[in-house]
Parts: sequence; C-alpha cells; structure tokens
Amino acid sequence: MIQAILVGLLFAQAPVDFQRQGEEAFRKGNFAASVAAFDKVIAVLPDQAPQHWQRGISLYYAGRFADCKAQFELHRTVNPEDFENAAWHMLCAARIDGFKDAQKKLIPIKEDTRVPMRELHALWKGEGSVERVIAAAGNSRGGNFYGNLYLALFEETRGKREASKVYARRAAELAPQDYMGDVARIHWEMLSKKKLP
Repeated sequence: MIQAILVGLLFAQAPVDFQRQGEEAFRKGNFAASVAAFDKVIAVLPDQAPQHWQRGISLYYAGRFADCKAQFELHRTVNPEDFENAAWHMLCAARIDGFKDAQKKLIPIKEDTRVPMRELHALWKGEGSVERVIAAAGNSRGGNFYGNLYLALFEETRGKREASKVYARRAAELAPQDYMGDVARIHWEMLSKKKLP
C-alpha cells in the first residue's frame, strides 16, 4: 500500500518538474540531489535516458565517474558526432583510468562543425594546440565561451588545475544564461574554492 502511494506521488509530478529540480539543484551545487531529480525524469520516461547529458555532467561533479562515463557512452547512441559528449566521457574516463589511457580512447568525432569544436577535439586527442583553438574561436563570443570552457576542462583532465583556472575564469565571464553557462560558473566556483571532486 505504501509503495503504491509512493509510486503514485512520483508519477503525479511531470517529468519537466523533475528536470527543473535537477537543473536548480545543479546551480546550487547540490549534485547528488541533481542526479536524483534527473533519475526521476528517467524513471518516468526511460526512453529519454540516452538524451540526458545533463545527468552525466551532474554525475561528474558528484564524483560518480563510472556512472558519468556510462551516461556519455549511452548519449553517444543518440548524438554520435558531439565533441562535448566525447569531452565529458574523457573527463570521467581520466578520473578512472588516468589521462593517457582516456586520451587513447577519446570518442572519435568528425562532423561537429560548431566553432571551435574540431580544434578542441584535436587538442584533446593530442594532435592540436591551444593556439589553434583560440584562433578558431576568433571574435565569436560563443566560440570563445566554449573554447575557454573546454580548455579549462582539458587542463583539469590533465591534472593542471592552475592552468585550468585561467580558462575557467574566462569561461565564467563569457557564460550565457543557459545550462552550459551554469556549468562554467559552477566549475569556476568549485575550482577557485578547491572543491572539485
């Protein structure tokens, strides 16, 4: 009886409510609560599990690296040419297997034409340079935001937190008012307070 009531309460809320709760918990730095809310979305809409990249990011900040890696492997099934998916997958893999092993297994990307994703992918793969990323971003605010965010995460992946701070601060300054902007602000805050997992 109690279990039926709890299930009824779970499904009484719309998945969009759980999604909002997960996003708000993330913005507040409560990553365990964020993951729990996103898990409720998936409980209601299990076919949406592969789409849920936000859950993967929350898993990373919650320190659940194996689950994070699995989420981005699942996301690849619906978004195979997304550099950001490859980057977050490598972030998690590096925490488990080390940077060099994770870099060897970087998800291949060929078709992400957003500025400067190709140059970022080459850098993460070990074939590019910071200078190429910055040059590709040019004067584009969005390109500079993503360039700095993923340069910060790259340095973080390599264990170079001081170098990461330079790019993380720039990304936070350029951050748009969206989920990835929230990621940049959270990353900068956690990095500057030495609270990253």
